[in-house]
Amino acid sequence: MAKVIMVQGTMSNVGKSLIVAGLCRIFKQDGYKVCPFKSQNMALNSYITADGLEMGRAQVMQAEAAGIAPDVAMNPILLKPTSDVGSQVIVNGEVIGNMKAREYFEYKKKLVPEIMKAYEKLDKEYDIIVIEGAGSPAEINLKENDIVNMGMAKLVDAPVILVGDIDRGGVFAQLLGTLMLLEDDERARVKGLVINKFRGDKTILDPGIEMLEEKGKVPVVGVVPYMNLNLDDEDSLTERFERQNHGLIDIAVIRLPHISNFTDFNVFEQTDIINLRYVNDVNSLGNPDMIILPGSKNTIGDMRWLRESGFEAKIKKLASEDAYVIPVFGICGGYQMLGYVIYDEEGNEEGGCIEGMGLLPIETHICEEKTRKQISGRIGKLTGAFEALSEKEFEGYEIHMGVSDSADNTDSPVVQKENVYGTYVHGIFDKGDIAETIIKALAKRNNVNITNIDIKSYKDIKEAEYDKLADTLREFMDMDKLYGIMEKNTHI
Repeated sequence: MAKVIMVQGTMSNVGKSLIVAGLCRIFKQDGYKVCPFKSQNMALNSYITADGLEMGRAQVMQAEAAGIAPDVAMNPILLKPTSDVGSQVIVNGEVIGNMKAREYFEYKKKLVPEIMKAYEKLDKEYDIIVIEGAGSPAEINLKENDIVNMGMAKLVDAPVILVGDIDRGGVFAQLLGTLMLLEDDERARVKGLVINKFRGDKTILDPGIEMLEEKGKVPVVGVVPYMNLNLDDEDSLTERFERQNHGLIDIAVIRLPHISNFTDFNVFEQTDIINLRYVNDVNSLGNPDMIILPGSKNTIGDMRWLRESGFEAKIKKLASEDAYVIPVFGICGGYQMLGYVIYDEEGNEEGGCIEGMGLLPIETHICEEKTRKQISGRIGKLTGAFEALSEKEFEGYEIHMGVSDSADNTDSPVVQKENVYGTYVHGIFDKGDIAETIIKALAKRNNVNITNIDIKSYKDIKEAEYDKLADTLREFMDMDKLYGIMEKNTHI
């Protein structure tokens, strides 16, 4: 049997995913075979495994930190919101259908056997399992039939550390309030508290920590500083959407209402030369050097939003200016929106059909069967702004409900018309010097002189970031206490 420890949070986006990743890295460095686990994940950022199954991006990131290949058993249930009241439900990597929130709430208890089957598979293969919760264990309206927080902890008899976010303010109320709302047996599972995203002089915090431990009857096992890490997010609450800098090259990603897989663009964040920004107001778009239309979980709905918000007209104008054409790049759903028309005859999204932006020679049919595969190869011959990408090696994955037919009958992974480009490949910018080639091409078009630019492969970036994360947690968390917490439950 594996040792187990569970990381829960006082709310969403307190840093649970990164804490789990850091612990996975530490345990790996300490010589253990370790893996992450999250029974149920709700996210639009997902990933396709080598065997063509879909799982949450956070568990992929955590598996990378652990130095192991992602396995769908690490995230047996994935919910991908399609509207404010419904989600696509994915079990063991495969779609079982769309459900309204109430319907899923009543159904989810039936998935416990699948959760336990996945967990038991990992239990046989690994020394340590680090479990991540979701949201907060104190959501009293969701506690009935809980399968992801204390309900999951009870299923596998896991001790819990509870993480609060001091950067948002009110961290003592977060932690104490959560403990107060737990049942007695649930509160007994909480063996340590973590204050995350701290900035400043810790000695100022010490009196509060003493009172927290006195009132909560649980020790504080870490005060973790705020970290700027270039690692994958999966949550719509990501701070990436608010980041701004003043780089020489301005890349605008359209922040669609159902944006997915925005991790496709993280590779551009490693240099101050790039101002990578997410835009959801047409008045803020301005005249960027490049526009990216990202993936979407509701292509038809987001195409309608582009039209109604004025983004479509603005993008088409910028992409066809006589004086200076701005290159546009669409990925997955964004690629589909750049085409002539999107059909949804079977009602897999919203039904019916909608005209696209007409910038690429493709027509798309939304299908019930989802394409899920990893892919690699070479980009075909391109012209225009990104001609230098021709024949570059790429690798990534495809995950989409639609099939797009190109009027050019090309089998290239990138379809092009003038300075508009589109692809189904997520992660296409990550490998080798593809991102660097794009930056240099944009700089050349703008007569911007950039020297000594060195854009690394995103895989290499992440490896360095995992080590940095682990070093920080070792310094600011009591690892001896954490090992002791696990030892009281199981033995290696």
